[in-house]
Amino acid sequence: MLTSLLIANRGEIACRIIRTARRMGIRTVAVYSDADAKALHVRMADEAVHIGPSPARESYLVGEKIIEAATATGAEAIHPGYGFLSENANFAQAVIDAGLVWVGPKPDSIRAMGLKDAAKKLMADAGVPVTPGYLGENQDPQHLKQEADAVGYPVLIKAVAGGGGKGMRRVDEGAQFDDALESCKREAASSFGDDRVLIEKYILSPRHIEVQVFGDSHGNVVHLFERDCSLQRRHQKVIEEAPAPGMDEATREAVCGAAVQAAKAVNYEGAGTIEFIADASEGLRGDRIWFMEMNTRLQVEHPVTEEITGQDLVEWQLRVASGEKLPKTQDELSINGWAIEARLYAEDPAKGFLPSVGRLNHFDLGDEGRIETGVEEGDAISPFYDPMIAKLVARGDDRAEAIGELAAILDEVEVWPVRTNAGFLFNALLQPEFGAGEIDTGFIERHLDELVPDAEPDDAIWRGAVAVALAIDEEEEPLGGLAGFRLNAPAQTGVALGRHGEFRVASTDEGEFAAVSGFRDDERVVVFYEGSAYEFELAARGSVGGHGVADGVIAAPMPGKVTAVEVSQGDMVNKGQRLLTLEAMKMEHGLTAPFDGTVAELSATAGAQVGEGTVLARLEPKETK
Repeated sequence: MLTSLLIANRGEIACRIIRTARRMGIRTVAVYSDADAKALHVRMADEAVHIGPSPARESYLVGEKIIEAATATGAEAIHPGYGFLSENANFAQAVIDAGLVWVGPKPDSIRAMGLKDAAKKLMADAGVPVTPGYLGENQDPQHLKQEADAVGYPVLIKAVAGGGGKGMRRVDEGAQFDDALESCKREAASSFGDDRVLIEKYILSPRHIEVQVFGDSHGNVVHLFERDCSLQRRHQKVIEEAPAPGMDEATREAVCGAAVQAAKAVNYEGAGTIEFIADASEGLRGDRIWFMEMNTRLQVEHPVTEEITGQDLVEWQLRVASGEKLPKTQDELSINGWAIEARLYAEDPAKGFLPSVGRLNHFDLGDEGRIETGVEEGDAISPFYDPMIAKLVARGDDRAEAIGELAAILDEVEVWPVRTNAGFLFNALLQPEFGAGEIDTGFIERHLDELVPDAEPDDAIWRGAVAVALAIDEEEEPLGGLAGFRLNAPAQTGVALGRHGEFRVASTDEGEFAAVSGFRDDERVVVFYEGSAYEFELAARGSVGGHGVADGVIAAPMPGKVTAVEVSQGDMVNKGQRLLTLEAMKMEHGLTAPFDGTVAELSATAGAQVGEGTVLARLEPKETK
């Protein structure tokens, strides 16, 4: 067995590998960039080595630096995790040439599956069913169009060297083909340095089914059953589950048998995933499931397989890399229960899923289910890497129980001020079609408007925020202290809270209130409800005001466009009077006077684009005699 291991990765997967290695008594070495100098995986490892600047191309993607770090620290082996260099055959070979153990498949296996067209030809030759299409060498645009015409529309143009959803274009009719091909080739050249494409028949009701396979150096190959990864947004997986809804035993035997056959065709060792596309227009059937590609590494979604099989796949990887046989035979593996995983991303669904970066001043993912993360409260979400914060995994005796457990986990997510997609995920789980297992890769796009949570809180959430503020007051927490609260009972009085510069006095005794959780500091109340976060400005004691109430500063609460300025410098204004209007996210937000006074300064002009926090005006309070 290995005694020391360098993890050539960061974040959640690095922490995941360290935990298993530690349990097995293996010393761990982390590597880190400038941005990750204080990261959780660095703190968890027995030793850590700095490998360069923050951009991945100058650190995590520089194989020479990683091998040097392994040699310098006496590490016996390198585990690549997923992403970065995990499927780079040249790096795998360099690790082996340096006298180190590569925790992954043989370089030749990686190469065989690295190009989509070559992999499909190999699979077809091995008797594995592949999607109808064109995999030829002739890349002449006219020839490619003729092949697409022969396959029949709709078709999918895919970059031969593609991945991560890039270099893919759907074409519904021949008239669209030339423009789509040009666009696809341009993106493929930019992203992968290779503009070659293949043509596939586009499946109208596609399900993404994948099979976890494992091989060892003794010629053994097994599968650990299937996962369904059909819930995707822009070709990126969002929710994954195991087993696949609607999979009967005959179909399972066919698809999992094909996966083992595919792995044996490339003499596979270690963890791998065979990805299939299924035409689910008539349910899952063995004759309507075709090979798409192979991922020659551990998958992001591997925890759901672990949850239904009771196996630690990272341990399997380390044992296989040490020369051992697979821990289990096929007959010893079985499915027990159901598991669902949701990917928690640092992104704002209300703003078109824009990435959200910054420090995690408040970070609590609850204590239910299985949480895989690489951050803690106080850590920062960096703009340099993937925005995934955590993987939230629930298990149940059946699918309905697993869905309910995952919804409960998402309801407990508290992240601030970084925005997350937790509310979006929560809404997806509660969609009737999802509950019924009626899913395909177009599910999210069809339901997008229903899945994105409302950016503005309803009255029940307003009253929940009031209860958070008042309950903390009643517990005599200091106004400036960061205090948390879980609402159990309503308060009986009101408090002034604001949104976007407009304030109102609200009370929990006015009607129903949402069972929120939240915290308050000296400027705001933040509440969390069904995965979504809502911020309310807090009026200073004895006054009701907006942003900068003490000095009358009126600032933009978010990036947007000033659509109207309704006052002039020197004007006398009354408390609550609208000063100007800001348009953001296709909504208008009125900014009002926090008190009676005079417009002392006015920098806003109609039509101007402003950033969050930009000072638009300043008021001086009315003099009192």
